Amino acid sequence: MSTVSSSSASSAAAASIAADKTALQQAMQSVISGATGNTSMDVNSLVTALVNSKTAGQVATLAAQQSTDNTQISAYGALSAALSALQTGLTSLSNGSLQSTFTATMSGTGITATAATGAVAGSYSMSVSQVASSQALSSAAFTSTQQLGTGTLAISLGSKSFNVSVDSSNNTVAGIAAAINSASGNPGVTATVVNGTDGAHLVLASSSTGASNTISVAVNNLSGDNGLSSLGVTSTASTTGGQSTFTSAVGTSAWTQSSVAQDAEFSINGIAGSSSTNSVTSAISGVTLNLTSAAVTTPASTQTLTIAADTTSQASAINNFVTLYNTLVTTMGTLTQYNASSTSQGPLLGDSTLNTINNTLASIVASGVKNGSTSQSLASIGISLQANGTLLVDSTTLTSALQNNSSTVASLFNSTNGIGEQLNSSVTNFTQTGGMIDVRTTALNSDLTSITTQQTNLSDYISQLTSQYSAQFTALNTLMATTSNNSAYLTQLFGGTNSAGALATNKS
Repeated sequence: MSTVSSSSASSAAAASIAADKTALQQAMQSVISGATGNTSMDVNSLVTALVNSKTAGQVATLAAQQSTDNTQISAYGALSAALSALQTGLTSLSNGSLQSTFTATMSGTGITATAATGAVAGSYSMSVSQVASSQALSSAAFTSTQQLGTGTLAISLGSKSFNVSVDSSNNTVAGIAAAINSASGNPGVTATVVNGTDGAHLVLASSSTGASNTISVAVNNLSGDNGLSSLGVTSTASTTGGQSTFTSAVGTSAWTQSSVAQDAEFSINGIAGSSSTNSVTSAISGVTLNLTSAAVTTPASTQTLTIAADTTSQASAINNFVTLYNTLVTTMGTLTQYNASSTSQGPLLGDSTLNTINNTLASIVASGVKNGSTSQSLASIGISLQANGTLLVDSTTLTSALQNNSSTVASLFNSTNGIGEQLNSSVTNFTQTGGMIDVRTTALNSDLTSITTQQTNLSDYISQLTSQYSAQFTALNTLMATTSNNSAYLTQLFGGTNSAGALATNKS
């Protein structure tokens, strides 16, 4: 942040006025020169000097005040940005979620776990007997150009269904696949054509895993059947956790099942569970389990899931808060600094708004949190307040507090009157619409509007004054030139100092 001199406005005005006085003296000399017959006076310089002499003080004062206002608005912007950055870093320290961060670790392979809000530290034994999969059916082979007939395919995926019209324009294997993929209301059946040595196969696959997401096809309104009827198939979900089965409408070899529809089956602490997807979110509160086929072994293997407090993330959040708070303190120091050697100062030196903000936040971090008759301070978890207002973290003490004294950490950063919540509320009061910073910047912007109006009025006055002076001094210059010419003529006729004159010579 750049600093501005407290006397810069008056210095600039004084320098401008001094320069205008010098110009005025030079211009007035031209009047004297013109009056004594040496030369014509410099009207433009004289008018400019006179106008500037009359208005320079006002121009300089308005410009200086405009510069000061803009500098202070910029300074408040920097202060507000630092406050907002601090508030963003306070999220988990103000809403009580700091200690709701956990790590989830599996002892084996094939399962990954993540813990979020709602998780509880603990250990669980887990095994997986099967993972969830989606059904895929392959039809018998057809030639690529074979027209299978016309009709309507009623296709269902689980409890959802849609219709595909088959006519002479799309009754090849490729045409039917394209019609299925583009059909309105398709809940997730994907059709592809696989070309084998025996011909083209229509493959239907579900986009969703789970035993209930089976595929069935009914052929209706059949006409000119040339293989279309063989696309009928009925799939059945297992009711015992096993694999899906199917029955072809025409011939046992009309369809084959290349992938089965089934749920994931697992056991946690001896309790059986199932899921239609391999992302299991409801088995353990706050924990998401992601299953892969690598977890299914023969014989079945048991893994251990460990949920533990994520003290690394907690320490990172606290250290980030300290960094942002120190950045704010540094910013406020820059905005209020004073350099005696250069007599320069920060744009908000002595500003009551900044002083209030600084004192309020400093009081919060210094006072800590009261809980009945006792109180907890940041120092109890290794954060000390320095003489310059910044905070310093003792990483060893902080880590120990997070691991061994979680109740103190929870008290310091509780969501009711914790340090994070106190700071968060204060920052909101300072930066919100109608808050202290908004009130000050609104007043400064109003002053800038007033200055702009004054500058416009002054500019109009300068134009009028310039026109008036130009007319007056142009007339004066003309008069002096005429007088000078008349004087020279009379001297020529009657003589003057050291000259006799034409009439005097004629008279003699």
